[in-house]
Amino acid sequence: MLGVLAALPFPVHAEHEGQTQVLLMGDSTIEGLIPRVVKPAGPHVEQVIEQLLAAEGDLPPVHVINTGLSGEYIQRLIDSGRYDRKILELPGIDYIFIRYGVNDRARRMDFATNFSADFHGLIARLRKDHPQAKIILMSVIPFSSEEASAEINQIIHQVAEEEQLAFFDIYPLYAKALNEQGINSLNYRRYPLDKVPEKYHALVQPYVHDDRVVVIDNELDAILGDLPGWYDDRHPNFAGYNVIAAETAKYLARMLRSKKAGQ
Repeated sequence: MLGVLAALPFPVHAEHEGQTQVLLMGDSTIEGLIPRVVKPAGPHVEQVIEQLLAAEGDLPPVHVINTGLSGEYIQRLIDSGRYDRKILELPGIDYIFIRYGVNDRARRMDFATNFSADFHGLIARLRKDHPQAKIILMSVIPFSSEEASAEINQIIHQVAEEEQLAFFDIYPLYAKALNEQGINSLNYRRYPLDKVPEKYHALVQPYVHDDRVVVIDNELDAILGDLPGWYDDRHPNFAGYNVIAAETAKYLARMLRSKKAGQ
């Protein structure tokens, strides 16, 4: 899989002439790694946002830059130098959507205190490096338990209030889509091959990546859906990322129209 990833077209160069520039920052639920592996040409979340906004017909051209990275959390973004390499010098950024928290909670010591401090520090850097950009903090999607998600989102909301920034609460919108479409409809299946009964190994071989069976939707559920943990991976599939893209496009369209109206 790593050889495939090296060739994937992750867009980080900002072509900003005549375009509204939107930056997406966050973890795997922003990046969309597995959908890119399965379908490299996309369209992926940043492209879908662009297409949905273009379809409105009354909005300026929009270019979306996706700098999400699997496993990312705010402290690692800064300490690894990735902020300096990928975000610091991007030209002409107008809007920044930030969604962190899942990995921060799992990997940051004294999470409640340090996540808030990390977020404030990141916002300070963004304000210095991209002073013209409007910063929007996003809640996490339903990925962890309800209790964990509520803890993360409460801190994000509090940081947004303290920094006087917009808070885009996508959690209930994604949860509503899950409720309407089915609890496993928006996530892919990623399952260890060695836990699949051997009699099915020939069947699943086309889906194997790095010793895991990777299925982007429900096509093997009828055969393997009874395996313990088959549905455990909650990362979005294409349908899930389209929910994220559609809700982000709606949110951004309202902002762009307000700006156009001079409000």
